[in-house]
Amino acid sequence: MDILRTKSVEQSIRDTEAPEHRLRKRLTAVDLTIFGIGVIIGTGIFVLTGQVAKLTAGPAVALSFVVAGIVCGLAALCYAEFASTIPVAGSAYTFSFATLGEFPAWIIGWDLMLEMALAAAVVAVGWSGYFASLLESIGLPLPAAIAGDDPVVNVPAMVIVFILTAVLVAGIKLSSRVNTVIVAIKVAVILLVILAGLFFVKAQNYTPFIPAPVPTEQVAGLKAPLIQVLFGITPVSFGVIGIFSAAAIVFFAFIGFDIVATAAEETIDPQRDMPRGIIGSLVICTILYVAVSLVVVGMQKYTELSTSAPLADAFAAVGQNWAAGLISLGAIAGLTSVVMILMMGQTRVLFAMCRDGLLPRKLARVHPKFGTPARLTVVIGVVSALLSGFISLGALAELVNIGTLFAFVVVSAGVIILRRTRPDLPRAFRTPLVPWLPILSVLACLYLMLNLPVETWLRFVIWMIVGAVLYFAYGYRHSRMARQDAGQAPQA
Repeated sequence: MDILRTKSVEQSIRDTEAPEHRLRKRLTAVDLTIFGIGVIIGTGIFVLTGQVAKLTAGPAVALSFVVAGIVCGLAALCYAEFASTIPVAGSAYTFSFATLGEFPAWIIGWDLMLEMALAAAVVAVGWSGYFASLLESIGLPLPAAIAGDDPVVNVPAMVIVFILTAVLVAGIKLSSRVNTVIVAIKVAVILLVILAGLFFVKAQNYTPFIPAPVPTEQVAGLKAPLIQVLFGITPVSFGVIGIFSAAAIVFFAFIGFDIVATAAEETIDPQRDMPRGIIGSLVICTILYVAVSLVVVGMQKYTELSTSAPLADAFAAVGQNWAAGLISLGAIAGLTSVVMILMMGQTRVLFAMCRDGLLPRKLARVHPKFGTPARLTVVIGVVSALLSGFISLGALAELVNIGTLFAFVVVSAGVIILRRTRPDLPRAFRTPLVPWLPILSVLACLYLMLNLPVETWLRFVIWMIVGAVLYFAYGYRHSRMARQDAGQAPQA
């Protein structure tokens, strides 16, 4: 039983040329960068910046965003090498198949399903909340049964998912154009908030820039961070250590740049454009995060910031109530693009897994007119809509974080492995300082994973066990690689 058989880079690229599985190449570096900005920036920029400033880092929250951006940058450099060397749909799944083998690749693909499908549903629920709030503010409240904090069926969340599913089916270039408009609205709102906020910044609010450290209340049981359970380390708020504790929190505001890699197969010049799209979107988002965090702590003393809507309340505190509506509009635009790109990324990962036979190959057929994996897109749309409409997802949201970090660890390690096993492979972009930079990326991501609660780890392990059972029950027997090894023709 060879569960560690690898799929060569050359074979992965040849598979993209099969007529029934060929995706259309329409995307440029600009498209990819906008996709990255679209999925990275959600409501976190309006909420997380002030929340973390008040509770964990003080005015030094800007440094926390820089630290988190650097950690993501390490992983992004590894993703850039892989995406330009293996320009195939599937992102970390495809990279793992080329370096670690079929079963580890399946586990990563299963992990990415958890990250993207769950994240799309969680974000759709958040979109519904902002949309309902905006309608209520103009005198058009929605019934509590279909929207709000505890609806029977979250109708707005389901509707937005179905609309975005139709856009994704209609073509990658249309999706890119829709995303460009949405991102333009979102970035315009953010820049306006930054510029308007500068007029109300007071220098004394930045003092002390790094407040004195304060031990946080120790959390016990399954909600305790794993690092506390293993090593007895209790997280600290404020001080220098608080900056790094905050970085572990705000890191999750950066999640999403890895999804750019799932569009490698639909990029006109992936060798050149993939690194630009991945790294460019991360740099732009880091600058925006740092700017917003400096404005919010400059407008209002960090101890007085609200935790629910810090940026809107900071404007209200200086008599500028117009900003609340503008921020809601920016949040709605932000979350729309996040849902769409998460669903796109999820579809491309499953597309690669279906093409390899680990899931039913019939689902990987490309639509003859639109050139998109229409069947899979509809399946993902229906599942995401049902999750967002009927299930309370708050407790499961942290699973998105651990799934993403696990993928980062595998991709970073994979760069080292592929350099050893295939030193001859042409690489349009090379991660610098190998193996030290990928090792640093692995260690940084593992540290952030250790800061997640024990219950999140338990749920993650259970999900992985379910995935392993499914692989041996279906994927192993139907794998194209297995059938080739046995001298059988691949299934249609």
